[in-house]
Amino acid sequence: IPQQRLLGEADFLERFRHEAQAAAMLSHPNIVAIYDVGQDGDLHYIVMEYVDGVDLKTIINREAPLTITRALHLAEQIARGLHAAHRAGMIHRDVKPQNVLVTANGQAHVTDFGVAKSHLSTALTETGIAFGTVDYLSPEQAQGHPATVQSDLYALGVVLYEMLTGRLPFSGDTALAVAMKHVGEPPVAPRRLNPNIPVGLEGLILRMLAKDPAQRPRSAEEFAQLLSSYYQLASQETTINASISRPAAQSSANQPPRLSPTGTSGRLPVPPRPTTPRAPRQEGVGCGFFFIGLLLLTSVLAVVYLFS
Repeated sequence: IPQQRLLGEADFLERFRHEAQAAAMLSHPNIVAIYDVGQDGDLHYIVMEYVDGVDLKTIINREAPLTITRALHLAEQIARGLHAAHRAGMIHRDVKPQNVLVTANGQAHVTDFGVAKSHLSTALTETGIAFGTVDYLSPEQAQGHPATVQSDLYALGVVLYEMLTGRLPFSGDTALAVAMKHVGEPPVAPRRLNPNIPVGLEGLILRMLAKDPAQRPRSAEEFAQLLSSYYQLASQETTINASISRPAAQSSANQPPRLSPTGTSGRLPVPPRPTTPRAPRQEGVGCGFFFIGLLLLTSVLAVVYLFS
């Protein structure tokens, strides 16, 4: 519903109606559906889908940094919702976690499509270009250029950065100071704030936050596919780590006790250490030498007796 002081601005009301009707044409599981747009006297209204959940900003403030798999899953859904809007010729212009509703089962719904431009008309520059929320503002928007697909992707990069680190890439005492940092200051590397972020994922986040829009992904669909790949890898790594870290006692407790050869439970007996085999004893050799010697002695005594 437009603010009361804006109801007399014909240009504002025209944009409100036009953009609300355009947003109502969007249909996607990750976009809050708009069912009706109308006017009742001085009251201009939009009938939207009810989403039973909380906004992503609340989740970040309460739980950040989120796990890698959870952050990737949410960011991928947001990207797919944005891609549906971009295909319909709409730029969100104000992507931020406050505009993402998350249900209890983890489904993300992007809201305020198109209407975000009208809602932020109080922050119009002298050239008539709408600013998004400064914490998620792309460099080109901060410099007064129109928002593009890459502008939405920049803002989504900031959201992913915030989910994984619990911090915004830029902060300042004034909105202007923050906007100027978006234009000319590099963000702190995410892994410095959260070492659990994979190196490749950090590179993707920094690519999303590139000052030059041409260096960012070409579309929200491309970004969603990259996120999906990282999500699958992170899910596999989580499963493997959980299996490795499971206590050995827990796994062995579920198995029946092993039996020793004697039939009793417990440790298996340790076999004796093998020794060097001895040569087999030859029976009767000593006895044979004794008889031969006796015969020789008898012969010698006989010869001596004969010649004596």
